[in-house]
Amino acid sequence: MRRFVRRGVPAAAAAIAFAATGTAASGAAYVMTAASKTQRALMPQRAPTNVPVTSVVPAAEQPSALKRVVPPDFLVVAGRAVNKTQLGRVARLKNVRDVITVDAGAVRLQGGKVNMFAVDPVRFRSWTPPGTAANDRLWSALAQNQFVASDDVQQQLGLRQAMQYPILGKAQLFATMGGSGSLGLPGIDVLVGRAIGRKIGLVPDIALLVNAPGADLNTLESSLRKLVGAQSQIIDLHEKQYQPQQQQGAPPGRAGTYLDLYKQAAATCSGLSWTVLAAIGQIESGHGRNVGPSSAGALGPMQFMPATWKIYGVDGDGDGKADIMDPYDAVPAAAKYLCANGAGRGGASLSHAIWDYNHSQAYVNGVLSLAQAYARHFS
Repeated sequence: MRRFVRRGVPAAAAAIAFAATGTAASGAAYVMTAASKTQRALMPQRAPTNVPVTSVVPAAEQPSALKRVVPPDFLVVAGRAVNKTQLGRVARLKNVRDVITVDAGAVRLQGGKVNMFAVDPVRFRSWTPPGTAANDRLWSALAQNQFVASDDVQQQLGLRQAMQYPILGKAQLFATMGGSGSLGLPGIDVLVGRAIGRKIGLVPDIALLVNAPGADLNTLESSLRKLVGAQSQIIDLHEKQYQPQQQQGAPPGRAGTYLDLYKQAAATCSGLSWTVLAAIGQIESGHGRNVGPSSAGALGPMQFMPATWKIYGVDGDGDGKADIMDPYDAVPAAAKYLCANGAGRGGASLSHAIWDYNHSQAYVNGVLSLAQAYARHFS
């Protein structure tokens, strides 16, 4: 069970500061850059349509179907590139299950200064909020050497999909905007593939994301700082990832995070608390981190047996199919199953419904205890 720690969530504008030097300013966050001091900002301009990016993306980097969602607990921005030894030591820390490095830096995009991550679309999509992770169009765009912007930056800079824009780092190129979405990372404005990141001159392996279910966040933060460097920025993302976010362009009411999914699904069953769904989602798959199949053959973020899914499966997102692997279908299906077994009546009926979900009293006790922790944490 995760030990919750109450903390303030850093504002996006202050979470990471990228500037024109590789040193830390007094009282400021650690900074890095992809642009030299002598380069001048580009003035806003319409990008020509005859300057394509011609890099070929290897087949291994083409996006595949989303298999899981990995909620990041920490974003670490190091003082220098994280080497393999450091990465291995981070991966071996207690409770650390997943870790990924990215290239990063500050660049000029259409006249504005933005913080950019260069990522492998295949691996990185799992680390974004579920609404973004499930958007195949965005990840296909990254694989085709286009860029993806956060919703905020798209609005602030007036960016339009399918238009080309100048990007200035150590080098300048034009790239097409492939779309926008919630990136779930404070201070990160734009994603590109690693091939484009290398051309622009982003700093390689300068940042990493860490997933550590069940970790004590204070202890983990201290350990990360020792391993990666005292000047590193270490940003707690755990509370950030649960903040309600609405995906731009999504149908009204569509959830942008697992928190929203749990709340919306619980509303379909009078008397059922979303905290019960959240507890089951964490125990069963770590909010989509491990979607099976289990040793018993259960699948998806809520770990349904296929036979049970045939009865209780839900087309939660209205796309015409009930997909056991899709959180937008699986979470409301779990609410439907619990409700059918009396969970909305609370008390002993709730315990019985949870037992029907997984025939173990220890499981029932674990769900109820974790649900109480969620209730305290978000009260």
